[in-house]
Amino acid sequence: MELQQAMQRDSIATARTLSEALPFLQRYDGAIVVIKFGGHAMGDDAAMEQFARDIVLMKQVNVNPIIVHGGGPMINEMLEKQDVKSEFVNGKRVTDAETMKIVEMVLSGSVNKRIVGAINKQGGKAVGLSGKDANLMVCEKAKPDLGFVGEPVKINPDVLHTFLDSDLIPVIAPVGVGVDGQTYNVNGDTAAGAIAAGLDADRLLLLTDVSGVKDADGHVITQLTPEHVAELTANGVIAGGMIPKTQTALAAIEGGVRAVVILDGRAPHACLLELFTEHGAGSLIRE
Repeated sequence: MELQQAMQRDSIATARTLSEALPFLQRYDGAIVVIKFGGHAMGDDAAMEQFARDIVLMKQVNVNPIIVHGGGPMINEMLEKQDVKSEFVNGKRVTDAETMKIVEMVLSGSVNKRIVGAINKQGGKAVGLSGKDANLMVCEKAKPDLGFVGEPVKINPDVLHTFLDSDLIPVIAPVGVGVDGQTYNVNGDTAAGAIAAGLDADRLLLLTDVSGVKDADGHVITQLTPEHVAELTANGVIAGGMIPKTQTALAAIEGGVRAVVILDGRAPHACLLELFTEHGAGSLIRE
């Protein structure tokens, strides 16, 4: 009897949660949400499965998720296996021709297909792409010169628009192409921001291994404006690895994205909490 009562309470709680989500489901009906997937969750099978299930659910309720992924740890592992040395300057990988071949193989191959497979296993219809497909992400060589590291200068979103009225979920590897056909390695956050801006996305979710932007006392700041971000950066509160993420957020907003959220991809159902609950998750940045 007690077990039955506990199960009934759980069922009621589930029904209440679904009911409370209705305004948010309506709010994001048909919305484009670009999600940068990386960090710890990519290397954990259980986290990958949960992420994939959440993405399928989003598509099922008529949100249009577009996944852009990283893969640094997997690239490092393959470079080590191939005995290829790799250097970093200010957190960015110096990419020579030999390294570029491995980067593309890992990102567009094993990492991309693992995410595609995880989503399809949950009943979705994911399709793997890279920024080279249909010249989706045209790049120039980044400055300072780090070899074949690129900065997006043009996004051609036509190929992605074809997915918006379908059941397909694009999963994009951050590999771009130059006007001369040269292949470029692009930072995953940078690629996601550029693609989100190119689509005028409603949301850009940057999944990280931290809970969000923190204040001087270590507490997560749930809402920020670009001016607030600039002030915190100038004061040294936003520092280290959070600087490129917040700069990506600011560039995306300037490019037309309505809001950017930096949140912990390790948290259970992080994307669903952000989109479909009152309190959201992580740090939301918008004008």
